[in-house]
Amino acid sequence: METIILFAPLVGALICGFGWKLIGETAALWISTGLLFLSALLSWVVFFGFDGVTEKIQILRFIESGALATEWAIRMDRLTAIMLIVITSVSALVHLYSFGYMADDPQWKEGESYKPRFFAYLSFFTFAMLALVTADNLIQMFFGWEGVGVASYLLIGFYYRKPSANAAAIKAFVVNRVGDFGFALAMFAIFFLVDSIKFDDVFAYAPTLAETQLTFLWTEWSAANLIAFLLFIGAMGKSAQLFLHTWLPDAMEGPTPVSALIHAATMVTAGVFLVSRMSPLMEFAPEAMMFVTVIGASTAFFAATVGLVQTDIKRVIAYSTCSQLGYMFVAAGVGMYSAAMFHLFTHAFFKALLFLGAGSVIHAMHHEQDMMNYGGLRKKIPYTFWAMMIGTLAITGVGIPLTQIGFAGFLSKDAIIESAWAGGSGYGFWLLVSAAALTSFYSWRLIFLTFFGKPRGDQETHDNAHESPMTMLIPLGALSVGAVFAGMIWYGSFFGHADQVGKFYGIPMAEAVAEDGAGAADGAHHYVFAGQPGEGALYIAQDNHVLEEAHAAPVWVKVSPFVAMLGGLIMAVWFYIVNPSLPGRLAATQRPLYLFFKNKWYFDELYDVIFVRPAIGVGRLFWRRGDGNVIDGFLNGVAMGIVPFFTKLAGRAQSGFIFTYAFWMVLGIVALVTWMSIGGGVQ
Repeated sequence: METIILFAPLVGALICGFGWKLIGETAALWISTGLLFLSALLSWVVFFGFDGVTEKIQILRFIESGALATEWAIRMDRLTAIMLIVITSVSALVHLYSFGYMADDPQWKEGESYKPRFFAYLSFFTFAMLALVTADNLIQMFFGWEGVGVASYLLIGFYYRKPSANAAAIKAFVVNRVGDFGFALAMFAIFFLVDSIKFDDVFAYAPTLAETQLTFLWTEWSAANLIAFLLFIGAMGKSAQLFLHTWLPDAMEGPTPVSALIHAATMVTAGVFLVSRMSPLMEFAPEAMMFVTVIGASTAFFAATVGLVQTDIKRVIAYSTCSQLGYMFVAAGVGMYSAAMFHLFTHAFFKALLFLGAGSVIHAMHHEQDMMNYGGLRKKIPYTFWAMMIGTLAITGVGIPLTQIGFAGFLSKDAIIESAWAGGSGYGFWLLVSAAALTSFYSWRLIFLTFFGKPRGDQETHDNAHESPMTMLIPLGALSVGAVFAGMIWYGSFFGHADQVGKFYGIPMAEAVAEDGAGAADGAHHYVFAGQPGEGALYIAQDNHVLEEAHAAPVWVKVSPFVAMLGGLIMAVWFYIVNPSLPGRLAATQRPLYLFFKNKWYFDELYDVIFVRPAIGVGRLFWRRGDGNVIDGFLNGVAMGIVPFFTKLAGRAQSGFIFTYAFWMVLGIVALVTWMSIGGGVQ
């Protein structure tokens, strides 16, 4: 069953990419979509039927070189089961949604090859992501890691005739290479020290890595800290964390289904998955984990401030993705990996819902994306309106305080904020609460500008606005169910007390620690094991001390996210319903701050000065001086003089007469005999 889940999308990609001419494009598209729904169905079967014991399914021998011996195997544990349903469910719905959204795309209609190519890219991306999360070793994970990078490049640049789309695709590819270099260095260090890249071997060796010292960049490092830091650099690139975040907003140049698939629910969560997967090692790297917490909290706040002033509907949601990923890393940074995975799980539903809802709005408005040209659409597209409302209620965290009743984001976001407080990160706690208020403001701003007030922009476009077809509305309905109920159903499993979370992951934590010698270094850190107790197969570290303190947090800590959400909602109502002229006046009076947020804290401009222009200058130097002067000037000049001379000389020697060739043969023999005589070759 697990093998079908993994390879069904690859089969769909091959059919759409190479076999569509044999069976027809419509059949190819529906087959690839059907295979994704098959993977999704089987993923839910695996999720509900998983018994907590890790299973390894061998597929083939992968890479063998010296001491390096790897196999392609599926590591089936609770973490994998969670990621399977996230990836396949969202991907299947995106495939179905694409039938309606892309139907009237101008490029889509120009040639038959566009349709199967688009679906082939989607399916290939899904396969690469599944290869990443089912990996049993770092090499296999890196294969999937780079595969999703290639697929994202192809999908972001799908509108290849647009210069902006090409630039965005290249930007995403280059920025991710920076993070990937960190990931690669971490793999090299692990293999150098552990002599293996298999997860079980690395996890069992983690206590030794904590005691090993390495010299790197002229500084002494704990090996565990250095490896954890490098792994997080890789995660920063894929998950668009601060300093490596600049590619994510530009990636909105791709079609909206791509935004929902890659930049909302799957690819950008790969970094969170990596940190959670490597948690047994990360737990022995306290300095690195503090860095994870600080970067995550800073990203959450930074992206929320930028989202306040964006007018492109997709960019607003893109920055909210960046912000929500910061929440997940804060949870991981304080040792609450289950809370990080809880938010990853719920985020997949409501963020995909918001992106696909935005696509429905764009479809209705004939591909207009500027919210300043929307207004009053709730009666034109009522189903889309209610889907977007559910997504907004989920992302802003609407629920009943001090209870487990609320939309998906209410429960998972509160779990992270309570964990940040319990983990002793005041910096993380206050920035996340502030980000919650800002998230509420810009999310409701999007709703009010899009669906309320008077129509703005082109009146004819408004008059012709229409609801989306059923192939687009069905995915919105399915995701709405998840955005409403996912948090309430699985709250106890992800963020219940220690015994609940332990049972969800497979083995009660206290029992695992008591029965395995490779367990916690102290009583605060309890580990959940992938295999049976005593086998030493670490699965995921979990700080029980933080978990229990989070549940015992003061009331003011527990209600702070709700108060922040309410404050953001009230401000949005005041700005965009009660007094719509206020935002413009405020932007005029606070012009420097407005431009600072509008220009994304000037990160792109700063990177342009520090990295882009110097790189272009060096390239231009090698082009003009190296290629132009040295190669084209000197070397080509010499070649143009000498080569023709010898060519003409050789041509004259080719007379076509037999006696001429015989003469040259005799001369050759004479020269050979003379050389051997003088050189001592003849005795």
